[in-house]
Amino acid sequence: MKVGNQSLVSEFLLLGLTEDPDLQPLIFSLFLSMYLVTILGNLLTVLAVGSNPHLHSPMYFFLCNLSFNDICLSSTTVPKMLVNIRAQDQCVTYPGCLYQVCLVSVFSGFENCLLAAMAYDRYVAICHLLRYTLIMNPHLCVLLPLLSLAISITDALLHGLMVLRLSFCTPLEIPDFFCELAQLIRLTSSDTFINNLMIEVAACVFGVAPLSGIIFSYVHIVSSVLRMPSSEGKHKAFSTCGSHLAVVCLFFGTGIGVYLFSDMSSSPRNGAVASVMYTVVTPMLNPFIYSLRNRDIKSALRRLHSRAG
Repeated sequence: MKVGNQSLVSEFLLLGLTEDPDLQPLIFSLFLSMYLVTILGNLLTVLAVGSNPHLHSPMYFFLCNLSFNDICLSSTTVPKMLVNIRAQDQCVTYPGCLYQVCLVSVFSGFENCLLAAMAYDRYVAICHLLRYTLIMNPHLCVLLPLLSLAISITDALLHGLMVLRLSFCTPLEIPDFFCELAQLIRLTSSDTFINNLMIEVAACVFGVAPLSGIIFSYVHIVSSVLRMPSSEGKHKAFSTCGSHLAVVCLFFGTGIGVYLFSDMSSSPRNGAVASVMYTVVTPMLNPFIYSLRNRDIKSALRRLHSRAG
């Protein structure tokens, strides 16, 4: 087997979801449609919240951050895939691959932290209602996303620097539709102990820690709601959490699926399908989940539509 230093690597081959040429037009149309729906849905959410003063609250501030992050996450992977299918060229340059690895790490990590921040906001709103405005003050609302983004960027840069030290074996084929860190590391001929250790640490920081915070928040939320005397109060409290809980299950469920498939599955293509779920499908569904279950968002969208009309 031929071994080359990373400085000699010019490009990688993305195998995509299928090698069947007859399915490529269908995949192109499907992913283009999903991408356009993702952009439109999340932009409408941001515009609806921004145009309605009644929605200028911590919960909707975090929702705007989530929508913008979903646009960025989807834009990191889907456009390159569409260009490759259209050009019938599945290659990606070494710098382009490294760039994609870092951006996916940033936006996926940031999404996890945002979901945890949104769970904390619901916890404070339900369990400490009288102190809500004091705790969820503007300073904290800005600090939480900024700190989360800074940690995500630092993590992504560290992963990128650790990839730079690796040498790679041929053939340089990645069984996915974008450059996924775990798949990239599998191609190397170098010692990957540090890289794998960093992946495990990142999984704890951006997976275990936020999920633990979300579970902690919802345990206390459920406990507080069950102690409410009126059924109307219980329904209102649960309805404010339903959309967020659905998004959490969708994103963390698919993220865990990618993590498990990359380690246990004998077919790398299964990991590619799981990757589609958390980089394409979840960002597309988030606006629908929030708009369908949230009266305030639906009302803001109707007002936005009436202004446009």
